[in-house]
Amino acid sequence: MRPDALSYDEMSARFAWAVPARYNMGVDVCDRHCQGPDGGTATAIIEEGPDGSVRRYSFADLRAASSRLANALAARGVGPGDRVAVLLGQQWETAVAHVATWRLGAISVPLFTLFGLDALSFRLADSGAVALVTDAAQAERIADLLPDLPTLRTVLCLGAGSTAASDAAQRVVSWDAALAAASDRHAPADTGPDDPALIIYTSGTTGKPKGALHGHRVLLGHLPGVELPQNLFPQPGDLFWTPADWAWIGGLADALLPSLHHGVPVLAQRAAKFDPEAALALMARHGVRNAFLPPTALKMLRRVEDPRRFGARLRSIGSGGETLGAELLEWGRETFGLTINEFYGQTECNLVVGNCAEVFPVRPGAMGRPIPGHTVAVIDPDSGQPVPTGELGSIAVRRPDPVMFLGYWNNPEATAAKFVGDWLLTGDTGRMDADGYLWFVGRDDDVITSAGYRIGPGEVEDCLMKHPAVAMVAVVGMPDPERTEIVTAFVVPAPGALEQHGGEEGLTRALQAFAKANHAAHAYPRRIRFLEALPMTTTGKIMRKDLRAMG
Repeated sequence: MRPDALSYDEMSARFAWAVPARYNMGVDVCDRHCQGPDGGTATAIIEEGPDGSVRRYSFADLRAASSRLANALAARGVGPGDRVAVLLGQQWETAVAHVATWRLGAISVPLFTLFGLDALSFRLADSGAVALVTDAAQAERIADLLPDLPTLRTVLCLGAGSTAASDAAQRVVSWDAALAAASDRHAPADTGPDDPALIIYTSGTTGKPKGALHGHRVLLGHLPGVELPQNLFPQPGDLFWTPADWAWIGGLADALLPSLHHGVPVLAQRAAKFDPEAALALMARHGVRNAFLPPTALKMLRRVEDPRRFGARLRSIGSGGETLGAELLEWGRETFGLTINEFYGQTECNLVVGNCAEVFPVRPGAMGRPIPGHTVAVIDPDSGQPVPTGELGSIAVRRPDPVMFLGYWNNPEATAAKFVGDWLLTGDTGRMDADGYLWFVGRDDDVITSAGYRIGPGEVEDCLMKHPAVAMVAVVGMPDPERTEIVTAFVVPAPGALEQHGGEEGLTRALQAFAKANHAAHAYPRRIRFLEALPMTTTGKIMRKDLRAMG
């Protein structure tokens, strides 16, 4: 991918995918690095704990721990094709759990620790997860869900002594005890690149989330889209960090896995929330050279007084999720002495467009150019034909493509609807200029982009409708200077609900707490407005544009 002297046009012309006939992501990011003369002693993950303590783990450590976990899971009946959910933060054991799952030929299902109980219950049930790797706090939280999850036979729990409910306690197994009893040698499954390896749930505008199922090849498909925006990654001395949680495609496949593939160490830290000054100090303290920083994080960093005083010395910053303007790009140059490279993709087909300031000029407002190896065009979604240069259309990616998903888990109808012929529709409207730069214009649907997360209004609405104080609800994204959009709920309260909760302020607090507990702490409605009725079409559809116009 990265002969440094090549221009973008030469890179694109010479690029060819090298996807082997047999391939396993776990072997790629782990065992492969243990074959050399050093036996895998190079650092894979550096973890800074909440108390400031630092632990370093080598690739040999990763092979031994993932082998033990794979053997422990296999002893409990987990095999090829089974789903193993991972409900942990950005930490060493998260990487171990994914690698162990892939060693078995099983499918990992990353879950966000800020999900509420409804969100967790749906994903665990829909995926049919047979095992869950988590910690004691999360095991306690989901204990009451277990009776309704008959396929979930095993909960491997970090931390001494889970306090899970007694009827579920028999399923909860100590991580330490299970690994101590297992061998540190394991022969990985002989998988092909198209064998399923990963399910990441993505939000939709209506109904439940859909599980994007990826094959082992998804890691190879991500590599060019990391190498280019991270300024020809890797280079000697590189060290990668992102505040993005590893439960999402951005943290897992844009940072952790590509870095491990290249033998580049990854910094892990479990932060309760993003603190810009703490982030600058962390990057300086560990000598971070490469970072994926979502736009919201960049905006928060920009508010720090004299950020250069912390001494962070980054070589590259990639960002994605919303368009970066000229002011933010200039701030990046003044602060870090580099140009922030924007990139673009989605859970189903990630990192297909991007910038690389070291190879071609970055145009403020443009998402970049198609990453070599990916065919990206702006098409007419009805005919499936590219539109003329400069005209608006649907941003689409042509299959086959190694980074593209295999389909939605147990949802062939939604999979078929994602394609027009061989073009995968991203759901975004844009245009391409004469030089091949892509410009984002807007979403084709009502998915909310907030602080780097894509949030489906349907899930938030379903959650709020379960509260007895809500008669009707509609959720939209409203513009916000820091988060891009904030989740906003328009609620028709049930009779007497306002009085019972002490007015609008009291009911707002109650609904926000309910959404945090039952849906997700990152996707609760930060703003709630109460209406006597929702604007509806004659056919009974909510007029979301009218709600947005209310401000």
